[in-house]
Amino acid sequence: MNRRLVLASVAVVLLLATSGCLGFFGDNEIPEGRLDGNVSGEYEWNADADVHINISEQATYQAVYRFEGEELRLYRNDGLGSENPLYVEAVRYRYPNGSVINGTTLVARGGTIEERRDAVVVTPPADAPSDEAGQLAFTGQSSPKQFSLPTFVKGSYEIVLPEDRRLDVPILSGTTPNTDRRSEIDGRVHLYWDDVERDVISVQYYLQRDLYIFGGIVGISAIVALVGGLYYRRQIEKLRRQRQELGLDVDVSDDSDRGPPPGMR
Repeated sequence: MNRRLVLASVAVVLLLATSGCLGFFGDNEIPEGRLDGNVSGEYEWNADADVHINISEQATYQAVYRFEGEELRLYRNDGLGSENPLYVEAVRYRYPNGSVINGTTLVARGGTIEERRDAVVVTPPADAPSDEAGQLAFTGQSSPKQFSLPTFVKGSYEIVLPEDRRLDVPILSGTTPNTDRRSEIDGRVHLYWDDVERDVISVQYYLQRDLYIFGGIVGISAIVALVGGLYYRRQIEKLRRQRQELGLDVDVSDDSDRGPPPGMR
């Protein structure tokens, strides 16, 4: 019995170790092709916000983070209290002077991009000024009609929604935390936060055509409810007539005033 228990314990430990849960084989190198992949469009280096996130129609996003410090941890929460490394590709670093390098060049110049057990950890290149903030940009994967990420950097945020996406109907959309202001530029909604202190920032939005679908569903539901109500009322009336025809509708409301039957007085 003890031998079986020991073997089972060893098997569990090996399973956790190989899956990275104990940190033993948890660090992985991001493939060079993914690290230096092509960027769809251009990263928005010159945005006023500390963090600029551009969401595309293909459920991907381009993020630019301004950060000053030893490292930047990129992760996602799995809903069970654990952190997992964030999927990143097409990594770029921009020096304060404006020059841009790719991920492998960042590593070659003394920086790091390590996919650890719980996060992707990025440190700036060794020749980056220590008293000025650089910028890190990457492409990630999102969900259709919903975007959510931890706030790796505290400060101002700007999120740009895909074309024809809206947040005007509370039932179908919303932001956490609430935005400080919004604008529409070239058919795309821009959301602004002056200073985000929350641990997570999230946006739920909808396509304009979703309003027609939602309105159609509400209209059909109302018609079904109305028809069902009329049918139910007709059935009640029909049942009442049948009871009257059978003499089952006898008014017994005044029986208490008539006293006991003859012979029982």
